[in-house]
Amino acid sequence: MATPVRHLVLIEHNLRRMIFFSLIAITTIIAVGLLVSAFHTDGLSHMELVLLLLYTILFSWICISFWSAFVGFFIILFGSDRLSISRQFAETLPNNEAILLPCTAILMPIYNENSGRVFAGLRAIHRSLVDTGKIDSFDFFILSDTRDPDVWVEEELLWRDMVQSLDGKGRVFYRNRPENSSRKTGNLRDFCTNWGGHYRYMIVLDADSLMKGATLVKMVQILESNPGVALIQTPPVPVNRESLFARILQFAGGIYGRMFTAGLNYWQLGASNYWGHNAIIRIQPFLDHCGLPQLPGNEPFGGEILSHDFVEAALLRRAGWEVWLAYDLDGSYEEIPPTLIDYAKRDRRWCQGNLQHLRLLMSRGFNILSRLHFFMGVMSYIASPLWLLFLVATGAEAYLQKEQELVYFFGENWMPVWPVSFAVEMTTVLLVTLAMLFLPKLLALLLLLKDRKLLQSYGGLVSAASSVVLETVFSVLTAPVLMLFQTKFVLAILMHRAVGWPQQQRGDHMTSFKEAVLAHGGHTIIGLLTGILSYLYIPAFFWWFTPVLAGLILSIPVSILSSSINLGRVSRRLGLFLIPEETKKPAVLHYLEVNLKEAPVLSILREKPYSRFVQTLIDPYVNALHLSLLPEREPPGRRHQHYLDGLINQLEDDGPNSLSASQKRDLIADPASLRRLHILYWSRPPADIGTL
Repeated sequence: MATPVRHLVLIEHNLRRMIFFSLIAITTIIAVGLLVSAFHTDGLSHMELVLLLLYTILFSWICISFWSAFVGFFIILFGSDRLSISRQFAETLPNNEAILLPCTAILMPIYNENSGRVFAGLRAIHRSLVDTGKIDSFDFFILSDTRDPDVWVEEELLWRDMVQSLDGKGRVFYRNRPENSSRKTGNLRDFCTNWGGHYRYMIVLDADSLMKGATLVKMVQILESNPGVALIQTPPVPVNRESLFARILQFAGGIYGRMFTAGLNYWQLGASNYWGHNAIIRIQPFLDHCGLPQLPGNEPFGGEILSHDFVEAALLRRAGWEVWLAYDLDGSYEEIPPTLIDYAKRDRRWCQGNLQHLRLLMSRGFNILSRLHFFMGVMSYIASPLWLLFLVATGAEAYLQKEQELVYFFGENWMPVWPVSFAVEMTTVLLVTLAMLFLPKLLALLLLLKDRKLLQSYGGLVSAASSVVLETVFSVLTAPVLMLFQTKFVLAILMHRAVGWPQQQRGDHMTSFKEAVLAHGGHTIIGLLTGILSYLYIPAFFWWFTPVLAGLILSIPVSILSSSINLGRVSRRLGLFLIPEETKKPAVLHYLEVNLKEAPVLSILREKPYSRFVQTLIDPYVNALHLSLLPEREPPGRRHQHYLDGLINQLEDDGPNSLSASQKRDLIADPASLRRLHILYWSRPPADIGTL
């Protein structure tokens, strides 16, 4: 039975949601009413009905973001949300030092990543935890699903170096799964099943994640003091990229993000979502309730659930656990794709996972907010083809109106009946839509005036305002390109073309002219043809359509120029797109920078005369380390042994370059084959080793 205090809290939660969704409904009704009044008074045509339906869906979607930002603006303006999980913790337990920290596992799931960056980040987090004096309460786990044999061996060497240099024996662990079934979900499930019983909480990172030690400690303290909470998600701030594209997105994420997340927390509260990383999870309920089923049918809609995070949060909520977004908990960072094309590639992977949620919308047991999270995940990609349909339908309606012959005399009327102008209504609809899209940018800029130190960290008012204007222009130019990208992705998925889970390109790099033409050539052609047709047949519509046309026609140069690292550095020198983490770098980011510059301690890492695969065969240290980390397994069957023998013969006859990556992995994953090869090649003189 709920206590009176708990009952009052539930009432306030429901009241907040009622207010928020009432604002969305009222705003949508007013905007749709204006659009209806702008149509002809003699009934709605089929095309007008289509336009009305599309506008209602899309405007409602815009309203969710707008009102979240608007509410977040006032929350930050007047301090903080008193119902936030961080605020409740601070008020109920001001002396948080008294909380005993249980041992918590920090998990780094990786798959063919840049191992140097991964371990540099882990070392930075470790050092930041040392600064807090709470390092003994945390263990590190590198959970590798890496398939590339060279990357696999390098991970092992860097892990061993980290253990030795940080005195991490018994606190820093590494394992590579023999089979990477179920991707990241299976990786975490494997940890929870085999090691989860030793820990109460796990903090899940991504390969490019970084978190302050003080933030990690506070996350554990908050969860420890709230036994009904199963998961706390922090909002990661994008950092560390130098390309112009990434710096613009970092600026946007920094200046707008805190306002949006504050607004999201206002109405989500204990029914928030999980974003897959930079979050702390209570292990036992995760084990009890978050086993993901195989969806019936084949990919892309069936099979393994790709966007597991949304589903895991919904399963925890279904079991009665709370999930919170700690919007005011800073010190959580991530790195974003460096180019427009890389950003679109990441979207392609996420698109398939989010569209799978269509099958879960009506599943039994989920509460209404969990279903809303599923719907929002779907809409984040379905919105693009809907916007495209809306633009096409608007152009078609404009053409039909232009072709209609106006009749001024009806029946016996001797006075002409002049056509009614609806310019005021249509202009109002347009202005309302634009205000909903761009007013949050102005509100975010106004918030900087409240905090002089924060304003200076963005370069001052002139630099911040200039950056907002330029970011707005850039978002206008790239929006139609992303619209076509996402429309293509949705159509491909509807045609049952699965994408898989390819490795991400995370480091800064330039987009070549060839790559840009291949990616954006179709966008440019579509923009040119649409512009010519609209100018010839509906010239009045053409001028309204120019922002979309400009984005498509300029997509190739915009994609190339925005990927430029030099332009990114120039913008920084000019004080544009600055973020607080650049003007005053947090210690953990400084530690990462230092770690990336310093060479590894072990000479075996500094010198690389052979591939890591060959090192495993010929170097006693690397061979022994790799053998010690291989899991126990049954001896291979006769057929598999013949296969391994054949690979060994091929290696001897034709050298390592004749083997594929998977064949090399098969050899060094089998202890007997690895010992046999080591004895064979270690006994050879150096000249013979060189033939490898």
